[in-house]
Amino acid sequence: MAQATARHILVSSEEQCAALKTEIENGRDFADAASEHSSCPSGRSGGDLGAFGPGMMVKEFDEVVFSAPINTVQGPVKTQFGYHLLEVTSRT
Repeated sequence: MAQATARHILVSSEEQCAALKTEIENGRDFADAASEHSSCPSGRSGGDLGAFGPGMMVKEFDEVVFSAPINTVQGPVKTQFGYHLLEVTSRT
């Protein structure tokens, strides 16, 4: 079965999510941005979600994680929880 590791940043607005994506693309460290801005408890660990398989996350999240290029920031991705920036760090 496929497995992925990823990290994310969860915020409440699409505008904030897009602004953070721009900052990261311009050199800001993803983990620092997650620690400072993410409303998810994973923010304390730089947004790290660990390893998981298909179906373990919400559908919108899964679709990106199991199709996006590795080590490329994706988003904003809207889910029932808010807006996410996602970065797949590995996938098998």
